[in-house]
Amino acid sequence: MSGIAAERIDRLASLAAAAARDGEDERAREYVRLARRIAERNRLRLPRELVRFTCDDCDAYLIPGRNARTRLRDGHVVTTCDCGNQARHPYR
Repeated sequence: MSGIAAERIDRLASLAAAAARDGEDERAREYVRLARRIAERNRLRLPRELVRFTCDDCDAYLIPGRNARTRLRDGHVVTTCDCGNQARHPYR
């Protein structure tokens, strides 16, 4: 079962990215919500791409420069969504 769910999550992640690039923010948001629901139901981790490029508060697919600000700090990347939510991810 988890193989099918993982494939569906990957497909929804690519659809969300494409919708966000085309300016269809609400459609991208729905794809992200659906992918998160499937991952929770099947106890799967979200792909790193989906974790790094989605807002935890408003489920927006983040595109730096359009609806997100990305800054480098000491040892981590800070991504700020238009809604004000910040996400920090380490880097080397």
